[in-house]
Amino acid sequence: MDKVRTRFAPSPTGFLHVGGIRTALFAWLVARQANGKFILRLEDTDQKREVAGSAEHLIKSLRSLGLDYDEGPDKAGEYGPYRQSERLDIYQKWAQKLIEQGRAYADPYSPEEVQAFREKAQKAKQPFLYRNHRPDNPPQWDGSQPLRFKSDPKPYQWHDEVMGDLSTGPEVIDDFILIKSDGFPTYNFAHVVDDAEMQITHIIRGQEFIASMPNYLNLYEALDISHPIFATMPHILNEQGNKKLSKRDGAKDILDYIKEGYLPEALRSFIATLGWNDGTEQEVFSTDELISKFSLQRVGKSGAHFDERRLNWVNGYFIRQKSIDELLANVDSFWPKASSNYDDKYKKQVLGLVQERLKYFSELPELTSFFFADLPINPTLISGHKQLKKLEVTEVKQLLETVEQSLSESDFTTQDLTDRLNDLLLSTETKPAVLFSLVRIATTQAPASPGLAETMNVLGKETSLRRIQTQITHL
Repeated sequence: MDKVRTRFAPSPTGFLHVGGIRTALFAWLVARQANGKFILRLEDTDQKREVAGSAEHLIKSLRSLGLDYDEGPDKAGEYGPYRQSERLDIYQKWAQKLIEQGRAYADPYSPEEVQAFREKAQKAKQPFLYRNHRPDNPPQWDGSQPLRFKSDPKPYQWHDEVMGDLSTGPEVIDDFILIKSDGFPTYNFAHVVDDAEMQITHIIRGQEFIASMPNYLNLYEALDISHPIFATMPHILNEQGNKKLSKRDGAKDILDYIKEGYLPEALRSFIATLGWNDGTEQEVFSTDELISKFSLQRVGKSGAHFDERRLNWVNGYFIRQKSIDELLANVDSFWPKASSNYDDKYKKQVLGLVQERLKYFSELPELTSFFFADLPINPTLISGHKQLKKLEVTEVKQLLETVEQSLSESDFTTQDLTDRLNDLLLSTETKPAVLFSLVRIATTQAPASPGLAETMNVLGKETSLRRIQTQITHL
């Protein structure tokens, strides 16, 4: 186990949200940093909870974020298969070892009998422990009953790379099910076996498993397995910070972010910094920087707040780092429909104007539609404007006619348009909030736009003057 081997082992029971992806990302970074191997294993032993198509969705999610794995269900390796449902004979072999050692037994009780034991403990105000009800002469295990681990309660101390030194007493250790009556192993058994068989060196997983660690340590001892390095991830909290972010609370499918036009490199940077930092004030990291700087020891013990506004800022940062040619290739499927009538040269001009404001690519139609089509006149843009609504319609019309006359003599370079607009401020004795807003509304029919002179330069003289005239006619 001198070579680092990490794994991501999700259950195919639904989509991946940011919590699961962070676990995968950290495991991927640890492997890549050490030139080791990153393994995808599908833990599909709970057949009742499995969601059709979920396995393929998980694989697509990892690939969309650039988290390439070295071994997995669709990538052969020497420790496969990589679906637990295809490894049942392996679990049977390890279970037989425990039976022969007297460390596993057939569970003869019905669910009703177990519930009665539980209720008896509750009435006595005692914790329910299955080991207090071990059968004296359990039947030979034939697979029709659950197979239980015969625990050896004792205190434990162990080290966690994130949580530090931890310890517990013997009272929390109990006899748990190894293999269910349907022939499938439980997570508690299967992951220990699989990690040993696949020579996993680091187990990176969520905080919900930490309470079961004493039972896992007991099982490692019984199987004579040296346990891997443990790293427990604290929860990612919702934006209010009052509870764990979850699917039930609206946590989005990670592929939805990709569909909305978030860059994989931005998602990697944002997710990595949910609970981790490199000890500096740096907020955004390239993937190479993440690989070189990441450390499990610098993952915080407390929960990290998910902040979508910060995600938008990070994604906007990565968008601004791209050349216009790169950006053009990235946004190909996000343009408004009317853009199909325009060539790439024009689209690059448009991108040059909106790149600074673009937070994610699905915003592109809203930000650029007026560059490709005349939008219908929206009277509320003037009547609802804080400054323009104070003017009489005749004053608004007169202002636009003055603008039209001046711009009709322009060569429509950005500099000439800027000079003429500034001159119009003086000659009409109006404020930028009035004149520039009016011209912007007339030429774009949008509540906001990039710089006015730059926008009209890209729109061109014919389109800009035609739209101003349309607005005048409407008034």
